[in-house]
Amino acid sequence: MKYDAVLIAGPTASGKSEAALALAERINGVIINADSMQVYREAPILTAQPGAADKARAPHLLYGHVGVREVYSVGRWRDDAMAALDRLEGRTPIFVGGTGMYFMALTEGLAAIPAIPANVRDAARALLEEIGVEALHARLAARDPLTAAKLRPSDPQRTLRAYEVFEATGRPLAAWQDAPAQPVLKEKSIAAFVLDPPRPILRARIAARFAAMVEQGGLAEAVALTSLDPALPAAKLLGLAPLQALAAGTLSKAQALEAAITGTRQFAKRQMTWFRHRMPHYSWYDPLKSNIIAEYDRIRE
Repeated sequence: MKYDAVLIAGPTASGKSEAALALAERINGVIINADSMQVYREAPILTAQPGAADKARAPHLLYGHVGVREVYSVGRWRDDAMAALDRLEGRTPIFVGGTGMYFMALTEGLAAIPAIPANVRDAARALLEEIGVEALHARLAARDPLTAAKLRPSDPQRTLRAYEVFEATGRPLAAWQDAPAQPVLKEKSIAAFVLDPPRPILRARIAARFAAMVEQGGLAEAVALTSLDPALPAAKLLGLAPLQALAAGTLSKAQALEAAITGTRQFAKRQMTWFRHRMPHYSWYDPLKSNIIAEYDRIRE
C-alpha cells in the first residue's frame, strides 16, 4: 500500500527530523515542517532546524519562512501547508514536528475563524501592553466567559487571541472552535507515527542538544531577539529568556543552561501528554528499538 501522506510526531529532541529524512530518501518524500517554532527564520539554531546538508538530501518546506515579529498562527500554518501540498511534484508529503495543533489541522480540521482586521489586532495588543495579561483576561471573562474559563490568566498569547477574536466577530473563540473546517488531508490515506523514546534518554538528549546549541550560535540568536514583544508567539522559543539573562549578566552560564534545559524537559512532558490524549491511534515506537523504515514497512503489510 502506498500512503498519500506520512505524519511523524514526537517530543523535542526525540529524533523526528532524522526519521523524516531517512523515510524521505526511502519513499521519495518531501519533508514539511509541523513545528510552530521552526517556522522562524531568525532562530534556526535555537529551534534545531535542518541544516544545509539535510536539505540537500531531500526537499524541506515551511522551515524559516516567517519573521519572529509576525503573529503566526495555526490557521496560517494550515494555509501554508495546503499551499505546500501543491508543490510536491508527485512526491509524498512527510509532515514532521511536535506541535499537536498542526497535526489536528491536518487530520481533524480547524475552526474557520475570519481574519482579524489589523486595527482590531493592534488595539488588542496595545491594551495588553497597557493593562497586562491578567486584567485583559478579566475583561475577556466579562464578555466571553466560555473561552476565558479554558485559559490561564497568565497566558498572554491565548488570552490575546481570544480577546481579538471576540472583538472582531462578536462570537466566542470557543464557539468557533466547536465548528471546525475540513481537515487538510481529508480523504487521504495516512501513515502516522509518534516517536516515544525512554524518558531518561530523552532528558539526556535535551541537555546535550541545548548545550551544543549555545556553542553553535544559539546565544547570539537569543541576544538578537532581546527586544522581541513578549506577546508574540516567537517569544516562547525554548531557552530564549535564560540565554538573554545570561547575556545580560543576571544568570551564570550554568544557571542559564539549567533553566533552559529544565524548561525544555517540561515542554517535552507537555508534548507527550498531548500526544497520549489526542494521538493514541498513531503508531507509537521507541526509536532505540526500531526505526521509521521498519515501522513504515510494518504498517504497510
